[in-house]
Amino acid sequence: MLTLDFPGSRTLIDAIDSAVAKPNTHELTDSLRNSLCRLIRDNEVKLPDCVFEACADHYARRELYRSDEHGYCVVAMTWGPGQGTPIHDHDGMWCVEGVWNGALEIVQYELLEHDAQHYRFQPIGSIQAGAGSAGSLIPPHEYHSIRNPSDKSVTVSLHIYSGPMTQCAVFQPLPEDRWYERDVRVLGLDRVH
Repeated sequence: MLTLDFPGSRTLIDAIDSAVAKPNTHELTDSLRNSLCRLIRDNEVKLPDCVFEACADHYARRELYRSDEHGYCVVAMTWGPGQGTPIHDHDGMWCVEGVWNGALEIVQYELLEHDAQHYRFQPIGSIQAGAGSAGSLIPPHEYHSIRNPSDKSVTVSLHIYSGPMTQCAVFQPLPEDRWYERDVRVLGLDRVH
């Protein structure tokens, strides 16, 4: 079990443990989303200083906690100005994502059709999520892209996944309208210090 000690870490873990005891995924993610919003807004948790340090060439992923008992993991992501992701999935896992500071632009996509490697998506909504807001993704509704819309500020978000997120499918646009090529991306972790 990976555990980092930071102010309020026990409060965060207790809130997640309480949510994962819910009887189904929708109740679990609703409970976790509401708890995460409250914890961010009430400043009950102080994330480690390192999660506020952006990496120049990629958004940073720093694992803060992994539960041996329940299997979930908590990852802080640091988004430098303009950094973001292509359309991607969560490898079949549920996730609750909360914006710690700054803002994120999140675009959700609906899968219209696909074959082995080519997928056709329709954007179905875009939101600007500010600090203290949280959302959830439950497969099969997990396709989205994330971007820090600021050209000056760093954004930090906290992601709770049902298990270790070590890979995901990413989708790169093809010349045909709304068609994308699927590829698997192995996800690394940046050092926590």
